[in-house]
Amino acid sequence: MREFSAPLHFQSALSIASQIASGQISSRQVTQYFLDRIARAQALNAFTEVFAEQALAQADAADAALRPGGAGPASPLHGVPVAIKDSIEVAGSTASAGSLSRLAITSDITATAVQRLCAAGMIVLGKTHMTEFAFGLAGQNPTRGTPWNPWDAAQHRAPGGSSSGCGTAVAAGLAPIAIGGDTGGSVRAPAALNHLVGFKPSSGVSSGAGVVPLAPTLDVLGPIARSVADAHAITAILTGHDDADALTQQVPDAISEGLRDTLPVLAPHNLPALYVLDAHAFPATLSGGAQRVWDDALTRLADAGWTLRRWTPSAELDIGELSEANSVILGYEGFQLHGHLAEDAEQPLWDVVRQRILAGGQIPRAAYEEAIAHRAQVAAAFTEAIGREGVLLMPATGHGALPLDAADSAHVSIGRFCRAGNFLGTPAIALPAGFDDSGMPVGVQLMAPPLADRQLLAAAAALAPALQAPGPVNPDLSHWGL
Repeated sequence: MREFSAPLHFQSALSIASQIASGQISSRQVTQYFLDRIARAQALNAFTEVFAEQALAQADAADAALRPGGAGPASPLHGVPVAIKDSIEVAGSTASAGSLSRLAITSDITATAVQRLCAAGMIVLGKTHMTEFAFGLAGQNPTRGTPWNPWDAAQHRAPGGSSSGCGTAVAAGLAPIAIGGDTGGSVRAPAALNHLVGFKPSSGVSSGAGVVPLAPTLDVLGPIARSVADAHAITAILTGHDDADALTQQVPDAISEGLRDTLPVLAPHNLPALYVLDAHAFPATLSGGAQRVWDDALTRLADAGWTLRRWTPSAELDIGELSEANSVILGYEGFQLHGHLAEDAEQPLWDVVRQRILAGGQIPRAAYEEAIAHRAQVAAAFTEAIGREGVLLMPATGHGALPLDAADSAHVSIGRFCRAGNFLGTPAIALPAGFDDSGMPVGVQLMAPPLADRQLLAAAAALAPALQAPGPVNPDLSHWGL
């Protein structure tokens, strides 16, 4: 395969798994390789904690399972290392959720997601940096340190958040794949700004038990990966009913079972409906470079034979309004959970996040309840508008990664494009589409009706080759000695 000629750190998780399964390389060798890269990449500030000893022990167990008489591979990603966001709890470690206020808290539980990754034979490398309490999409965190976007070695630009370290880790080849969280775009943002794939499953598809929450109604775990196939493979591991998470109990077993099946292969003639959000309905203005990326992506899709249907949403489905409704739920629930910290001046919170949490305390309960009640109605309207088998293509961001800004306000366009997917509870996936005038990645996103995750992943896999623009696939890491 072509990607096998790439260095190990730039190969897909499934490619690495294939080599482990065939005996070309051991899980221990792969794990040590990535641990060595993490140790050399301190300047990128991707990880908060590295589980070196535990990871090597897990790798040895994965290798033993593949020997004659062993249990065999536990999943298609058996033996592959994975990084996890620092809001995901692992017993005996710190789940700081990006906040200095939680550094003294040691987890006594392990998140369901981590249990499932380990049961699938995967190797947990460690935890990655994030925006404090996941409250921001640029990925900035001046109190614990902001990961470096590896696509620009000269200037510190936004890595995308809140799963910032996950994006940096995968983009820089410190981990083949990572698990982040998405409450308003927090998986898709780092993917879009790092030329990666970021998948937000439908609400309830992956368990959030054992994850420090921001807004439990909206929080979803999802992967940041190098390919749609990788994102599908790890989502199949994460999905399923969990007694500890009521949202998963609302998802029919058939949805999880379908996600564990092979994705159907789609071509232009058998994709039921590919809608494109009309530019007049964009909730934010695109930069010149992002507009060029968007226009070129549509041209490539049309040239590849895809039929693009322009879609103008009704007032009820206005993307910007849906994003604002999502902010009402996020802000209200965020204050209920973390308001006591924000109101305590002695707590070492970043003031930007403190003010965001406090703003949630000003949201009337009636407004929150109205937003909650409105979700099911507009989700049904969205499904009716594009059809149960339809897919919607739209920008994921109005620009590429910009330099860090003290007010953390330069990247608001990401939320305006991404938060609607969280409010609707739909699956949404960010895909690489090109580079802006500064050479920074710009992604687009696809959305499908709630619980149409398998359908969306199949569509993404079909569209990704045409969306991929000419240019580099990975950043130049020579500045960091990688």
